[in-house]
Amino acid sequence: MSSPTETDWAPLSGIRILDFTRVLAGPFCTALLADLGAEVIKIESPRGDDYRSIGPFKDGESALFQMMNRGKKSVVIDLKTAQGAALARELAAQSDVVVENFKPGVAARLGIGYARLSEIKPDLVYVSVSGFGQSGPFSERPAYDLIAQAMSGLMSVTGDPEGPPFMVGESIGDLCAGLYASWAIAIALLGRERSGLGTHIDVAMVDALFTFMPMALSQWLFAGQLPKRVGNRHPLSTPFGTFGAADGHVVIAVLSNAQFTRFTEVIGRTEIGEDERFSSDEDRTRHEPILRDIIEQWSRKHSVANIVEILTDADVPAAPVLSVDEVATGMQVVARRLLSTLSHPRLGEIPAIRQPVQFGGIAPGPSRPAPDLGQDTYSILSDMLGYSRERIDALAESGAIPMGERP
Repeated sequence: MSSPTETDWAPLSGIRILDFTRVLAGPFCTALLADLGAEVIKIESPRGDDYRSIGPFKDGESALFQMMNRGKKSVVIDLKTAQGAALARELAAQSDVVVENFKPGVAARLGIGYARLSEIKPDLVYVSVSGFGQSGPFSERPAYDLIAQAMSGLMSVTGDPEGPPFMVGESIGDLCAGLYASWAIAIALLGRERSGLGTHIDVAMVDALFTFMPMALSQWLFAGQLPKRVGNRHPLSTPFGTFGAADGHVVIAVLSNAQFTRFTEVIGRTEIGEDERFSSDEDRTRHEPILRDIIEQWSRKHSVANIVEILTDADVPAAPVLSVDEVATGMQVVARRLLSTLSHPRLGEIPAIRQPVQFGGIAPGPSRPAPDLGQDTYSILSDMLGYSRERIDALAESGAIPMGERP
């Protein structure tokens, strides 16, 4: 049997996802699944996802919205109307998965909570993404990524030891939660194939980030040491961090004693390999400031490029600190085909991020750009639910869906 091609690799084809999410965590989750062939129907309020109005913009279109909602369809429903909520339940009855990221309790009040929808469709996989989860002392608190970074402990170990806590330079809490949610959906769908039953998946941003800190937690849970900020170096291994060079900064990562021996030979300081202060990784970390000074006596005499070449030749991991533009246009991203393009009806060819995971050499990518607000409302009601033109008109007149062109 021949290997699949990019055009036919869609393992989630036939899976329909009703997506009530907005902003980042939920939309990232469903974008990943859309890339793999799932039909994702994004339910938006009449004013649309908040990300539609968040920059950067290109010709009036939000780049963030385009990136996080690629491959989806958009249906506008006013869930605060009785007709709108009833319509949403009809769509859920025809779906395999529902994903929502309302504040806990809101979905139930709107009539689209798990208890209500699972009565209609017992094999429904229902996913709730929130800041603190559906239970616990903080479950009702609102949360954005920054809140999750602060409350997970991640910020406490990020930054300079003499400075304030730092947030990570991306919305890592949203992205981790979205990634966990997409993984959980795949597992739940597999479980449904075996049991015939759906389930309620509860994903919290704080939980996701907490489990992304194995080094900090190993220090506290096993060694009884409270992790602290250590700046641009590894908290447990040395030399493993950023060092000054003649023209900037370079990253050097030495993990084993064998690597350290090779490193000392390369920098012409083999005598430090015999120094008991540096005899083990733990000892080197304990005396990190002294070792850093020795290393930078050498590294500051060489350019970043020269250091990377010398150490790489000696099989010692090293790298320049690249800017986003250098990475995006660099040979690694090109070779791994992490970026692709989509044809947008107004913007023309636009860049798109591919899945980073390759399946048999294939890295699936989005098939269509993010939808205009409500562009699929009437076609979904007509084709998926079989609504007549008169029934669609009545819904529009009631305010449950927007007025617009009829199919």
